[in-house]
Amino acid sequence: MNNPVLRALAARPPHAVVLRGANEDWRAADLLTEVETLASRLAGCRVLAVLADNGPDWVMADLAAMRAGKVHLPLPGFFSPDQMAHALARTAADAVLTDQPERIGALDLGFGITGAWRGMTLMRRVVAPVAMPAGTAKISFTSGSTGAPKGVCLSTEGLLDTAGALAERLADLPVDTHMAILPLALLLENVAGVHGPLLRGSSVHLPPLGRLGWQGMAGFDPAALDAAIDAARPGSLILVPELLKAWTLHLEKTGKRPADSLNYVAVGGARLDPGLLARARALGLPAYQGYGLTECGSVVSVNRPGDDHAGVGRPLGHVRIRIDGGEVRIKARAFLGYLGAEELQPDDDGGLEFATGDLGEFDSHGHLRLAGRRKNLIITSFGRNISPEWVESALLAQTAIGQAVVTGDARPFLSAILVPAPGARMEDLDGAVAAANASLPDYARIGRWLGAPPFTVRNGLATGNGRPVRAAILDHFAAETAALYDQKETTDAVL
Repeated sequence: MNNPVLRALAARPPHAVVLRGANEDWRAADLLTEVETLASRLAGCRVLAVLADNGPDWVMADLAAMRAGKVHLPLPGFFSPDQMAHALARTAADAVLTDQPERIGALDLGFGITGAWRGMTLMRRVVAPVAMPAGTAKISFTSGSTGAPKGVCLSTEGLLDTAGALAERLADLPVDTHMAILPLALLLENVAGVHGPLLRGSSVHLPPLGRLGWQGMAGFDPAALDAAIDAARPGSLILVPELLKAWTLHLEKTGKRPADSLNYVAVGGARLDPGLLARARALGLPAYQGYGLTECGSVVSVNRPGDDHAGVGRPLGHVRIRIDGGEVRIKARAFLGYLGAEELQPDDDGGLEFATGDLGEFDSHGHLRLAGRRKNLIITSFGRNISPEWVESALLAQTAIGQAVVTGDARPFLSAILVPAPGARMEDLDGAVAAANASLPDYARIGRWLGAPPFTVRNGLATGNGRPVRAAILDHFAAETAALYDQKETTDAVL
């Protein structure tokens, strides 16, 4: 058994509980038996797509695909039909395991039901294979951030490098159980929230997403998240900043404290405001910022107790990071190339260097600090270079602001497109913008702002982990933001 995760499971006592589901627990020996059973049923397929809610079955399907040497295509439940069809077509997936067979059938891609496994439906079709880089074990479509997201081809060895390096970095923390909060189809939870804990000898608690507060188009209920964590009492979690903010606001409003079982809450997937981090910690949340990218196998750096500084943490041992012209470049074994693109040639040690597009530097402690995206850099008409992420961070530190995108390239001042936080009103945003401006130098302050409805996956204005899709938002609100500048210029002329 060459897979380190499967070896780690085999080394556990046979009756040790390793996965906890909503209705049943899985012990190490039983889990390995079921993984072998499913792996044998995958013998006739090349690419297995998995569309299912969080739970032990999703994890067993993932492990079975690795055991059988099949390419695993995780399908996020938040994908639109077009995005799902795109992913299935681009990969030439010939098998689907799902608890939502009606969604696959509605795509009309030729899949037919061929069997069942533990209440899930197995569907197959006959389709010609497509070329993909040698060694591809998992294809992750980057968060659904565009209408046709790119498929990132990843190797088993590289993904397990990430899980192993993370397990090593956190080995001394007293964490017996990790609770998966993010969808397992997101590489961050898949690798750092399942593979990493299993390598460490921890168990993984896997409630359905609905029990954790995920409500689809209705948003997210932090009270449900808080109740689920109180009931399960896990030692660790992974959150994106939007969830951390919602939970922090809930705790502040109710006067509650988080479960004292928590020893580590990793926060990644998008920029984290330092003020929010401080507020969360003041409430007793042991939150620590990390950084990663799908192309690099997910996590590449992380803060932790005893090694915590401003920024996104010290690089993990499986990556090499260098700064070239201000841009962060990362070398790891996970990334094999993009599906359908020209095949890339790895170095002699099997790694590929990836240009992240992130601006950054190392501090005196060897921790990575990020300064925004190279392509997002705003240059005002006064020649000031401004990272919009910096200004957005100040805006998002305000309780009334839920989402924010800043613009102003070649303009005399910055403007913002703002979404009120749950419970806040549009009229609350004036004061929030004023408070944010007070913390910024004059050249980086917001001159005008536009209120907007929430940016979501469904309207194409947010990724699956809640990060706003900047280009789509700026395009969607182009006329309204142009009017903000016309209005300001007219006012200045009158004055």
